[in-house]
Amino acid sequence: MTASLSFSELSLPPIGFGTGRAHGLAGIESLHSAFEAGYRLLDSAFNYENEGTVGRAVRTAGIPRDEFIVTSKLPGRRHARAEATFTIEESLFRTGLDHIDLYLIHWPNPRVDKYVEAWEALIDARERGLIRHIGVSNFLPEHIERLEAETGVRPVVNQIELHPWFPQESAVAYHRERGIVTEAWSPLGRGNGVTADPVIERIATGHDVSPAEIVLAWHVARGVVPIPRSASPERQRLNIAAAHIELSTEEIALITALGRPDGRLGDQDPAVYEEF
Repeated sequence: MTASLSFSELSLPPIGFGTGRAHGLAGIESLHSAFEAGYRLLDSAFNYENEGTVGRAVRTAGIPRDEFIVTSKLPGRRHARAEATFTIEESLFRTGLDHIDLYLIHWPNPRVDKYVEAWEALIDARERGLIRHIGVSNFLPEHIERLEAETGVRPVVNQIELHPWFPQESAVAYHRERGIVTEAWSPLGRGNGVTADPVIERIATGHDVSPAEIVLAWHVARGVVPIPRSASPERQRLNIAAAHIELSTEEIALITALGRPDGRLGDQDPAVYEEF
């Protein structure tokens, strides 16, 4: 695999694995298949209700624990500091692990306006050794700047919606300038037709790979860590192998140019969207 993406003290593989649909014994089997393919960055959340599945898969994988980066996320209904504190503890207990490697605030929920309290709870949990690294998801620059201004601590990751129809060029540049890793959720567009775009199909034909692989290679080429999910062992293997595909500068630009003003998958603008 290509070199890991590293900012500050956190180093991430170029492609992670989304676990949102991994539950129970079938989920553990799917995760073990993903581990065999080479995935080590795992993305979960309290609201996915599968932290136990992810933790058990890691514990029974027969792979050294320190090879994995296990991620979870704090739900919007638990932003008040005391609630955030026990929710982080519950996340850890659910996994059965001795620490969670990366913990994110799932959404800023700016109208509720308690995300700074939540961030303070994450800082405290890191200082207590419950989690190793802290970051955010779906935060805008003004949210990130407020966190740093009020606590002195900048997130190491911001996981955002990002795919060819919503390339988030300004966000990616903002993160890069500040040493924040950009992760992409729904990197393949979640069935919105991205992978059927003629431009992407033409580039895929030229490389003799699938359109999905080209899209993931585009993310990696931009310094973004995509988090695709799949229960298919073959698709898992092809997705992670996309990190080895080398796109030309022109190809990267052509895909980025597919961005649309209405490119979001849904009505989830972090400036107003509330997640609980």
